[in-house]
Amino acid sequence: MKKAFQWGEILPSLKGTRLKLESLKTDDAPQILAIFGDPEVMRYWGMPPLENTNDARRFIKETHEEFARRDLFGWGIRWNETGKIVGTSTLLNLDRPNRRGEIGFAVAQASWGKGIATEAVETLIGFAFNTLDLHRLEADVDPKNTASLRVLEKQGFVREGLLRERWYQMGEVQDTVFLGLLKREWTGGSV
Repeated sequence: MKKAFQWGEILPSLKGTRLKLESLKTDDAPQILAIFGDPEVMRYWGMPPLENTNDARRFIKETHEEFARRDLFGWGIRWNETGKIVGTSTLLNLDRPNRRGEIGFAVAQASWGKGIATEAVETLIGFAFNTLDLHRLEADVDPKNTASLRVLEKQGFVREGLLRERWYQMGEVQDTVFLGLLKREWTGGSV
């Protein structure tokens, strides 16, 4: 039987090929603001754009608090070469009895199209299935967010349904495509 994951006081760092998923630091606030203050990045996100560095610091603080409460794993996506934060990756809504969780990710607009989301999502999935021994992962994506849908489907996520008018974001009612990935279906990605 697989040894259960021991949820410690420190968010585990996860290594990809070109990047790593690490705990956010207060010093990362300007980079977090650049990501989550951008209306194009936030177009499909469940909160309004951040307005200033204090908002970014609060975002980082809340991410740490949610980890401490055992509500989520929230990483910064950091380039190995530069150490710069270029996005975030999250495992949330953990349902341990049913071995299920939900993933989310965001990447700075300047870093779109470079495979960052693909590598971060693959790294997160490996942690969820191999370390946490989850059975199922889910994702909730606006159907107009074709880039995020491609990232997830590349990893084997399957569209399981459309939830009509589920979100109200930035003055617009948005639908949701609900996707799922079972551990037995995941081939380990392509990165």
